[in-house]
Amino acid sequence: MNRLLTLKREGALLLIIVLIALAVGSRAPVFLTWRNGMDIANDSAILAILVMGQMLVLLTRGVDLSVASNLALTGMVCALAGRTWPGLSIGTLLLLAVTVGTLLGALNGWLITRFDLPPIVVTLGTLSAYRGAIFVASKGAWVSDQDIHLAIKGLPREQWLGLPALVWIAFAVVLAAAFFLRWRREGREVYAVGGDPHAAAYVGIPVKRRLLMVYSLSGMLAGLAGLLWVGRYAIAFTELAAGYELTVIAACVIGGVSIGGGVGNVLGAALGVLFIGVINGALPVIKVSPFWQQAIAGFVILVSVTLNAGAQRRAGRQILERGVEREALGKAVPA
Repeated sequence: MNRLLTLKREGALLLIIVLIALAVGSRAPVFLTWRNGMDIANDSAILAILVMGQMLVLLTRGVDLSVASNLALTGMVCALAGRTWPGLSIGTLLLLAVTVGTLLGALNGWLITRFDLPPIVVTLGTLSAYRGAIFVASKGAWVSDQDIHLAIKGLPREQWLGLPALVWIAFAVVLAAAFFLRWRREGREVYAVGGDPHAAAYVGIPVKRRLLMVYSLSGMLAGLAGLLWVGRYAIAFTELAAGYELTVIAACVIGGVSIGGGVGNVLGAALGVLFIGVINGALPVIKVSPFWQQAIAGFVILVSVTLNAGAQRRAGRQILERGVEREALGKAVPA
């Protein structure tokens, strides 16, 4: 039953995306061209990478508000390293990005599990701390286009088999997340932790290790996104991607990932990314002010949370009713 409700929600979201695209395309046919589609995919790729990490955290009843600050700090570290050592290879820079990002994410997980602190409080604190660290590392200065390492700028702008490299990288991350949650024991345990942490601990699931794992993975993907962001836009500065964590959470919630934990999947989260990508691509085409984007995103989040909560309540009532019916039938059978 839950699976059926999930498929209905995802199908409805996909239908909404198609209808929006067709409506905008009828007004501005350029919106439906292949080139514009690739622009939307390219712009959404970094968001998709961040969403996969945030989804893992939300599944455990947590939240990572520091992903955008992690992205910015990791991007600045890579930009400064590339400027200082021009001979670094792209492989070394990628390793640096995922290492720094993982360490920053692991710090979140360690603080949450070691001191039993609320994730929203910890990650709100590290959000500010990481922003401050960017300022200290860069001394408040920007790293501009001419100082960005050529390998960093080159990777996001490459084309592989006719598609942007960013799209391929995001696709690989989405597939890896789907495989992890579907086929790995650790992935299935993430759902168990979010469904009921006490029950998960009772049956032997290492809850603290799983929490540390998901925050580390979220940080790792934020680090990867930081390198790609700096390369795509050829700039690194203190306020890079400021507020972007809200967009990441919005994509998860729109895609059906429950902030209450234990509910959500990769397909839904990916559709949430696509929805935001289409909306962001459509607003300039129909000449809507970009200042409305946050308002629209907020409205969609409220609607999505309301619909998700309603669907979960209905599913819960149906499960309860089936249980009552089975109990009644059991009592009706003569001894």
